[in-house]
Amino acid sequence: MTKHQYEQNGLHFEGFLATPDTKEPRPAVLIVHDWSGRNAFADEKAKKIAELGYVGFAVDLYGNGQVATTNEDKSALMHPLMTERALIRSRLQTALNEVRKLPSVDSKKIAIMGFCFGGLCALELARSGAEILGTVTFHGLLHADPQMKTAPIHAKILALHGYDDPMVPPEKVIAFAKEMTTAGADWQLHAYGNTLHAFTNPAAHDTKLGLIFDEAANRRSWIALENFLAEIFG
Repeated sequence: MTKHQYEQNGLHFEGFLATPDTKEPRPAVLIVHDWSGRNAFADEKAKKIAELGYVGFAVDLYGNGQVATTNEDKSALMHPLMTERALIRSRLQTALNEVRKLPSVDSKKIAIMGFCFGGLCALELARSGAEILGTVTFHGLLHADPQMKTAPIHAKILALHGYDDPMVPPEKVIAFAKEMTTAGADWQLHAYGNTLHAFTNPAAHDTKLGLIFDEAANRRSWIALENFLAEIFG
């Protein structure tokens, strides 16, 4: 378990690498943080991925290891990427290239997963046509940017969604389903009833924004992830 530094266009990034106890190259999963930045939550998910026998790499999407604690600061970090999704795709492609070079990684077996804002980012990498096997979004924002072109989607898609998520109402879920179907993607959606946004985060208890942890949805969604990774990595 160690920090892993990399760069793009002079900007410094601080990822977090967790590897299983094996000498053989293993499949890898990129983990994209929520709007806070690459925090302890993202790092813990990388460790859990390593416990499954895969390489976990928590991406630093903001650069310089920036992590915000207030909603105002989180929004300030996220906003430039939300308004320029090409930057999301570019930074994730750089992280993907970095992971592919690692001697501990089977470069042909890579997936990406993300939480909230990170779920949107994971979908953007799939929409870019990246050569990855799978994409998983946990309570992610599902809407596409109409200004961005969707390339042929090679990754299998798994969306894990709280049905009562105020940020992703049913009409946006339907639009996402139509988008994936039109793109010819291999996609699936698991919707958890009576479940709001951020349901995997034990620290989520913001009733105003609808950010509420749900133990059952957290457990069920992780099982779904395990099954999905076992399928795509063979």
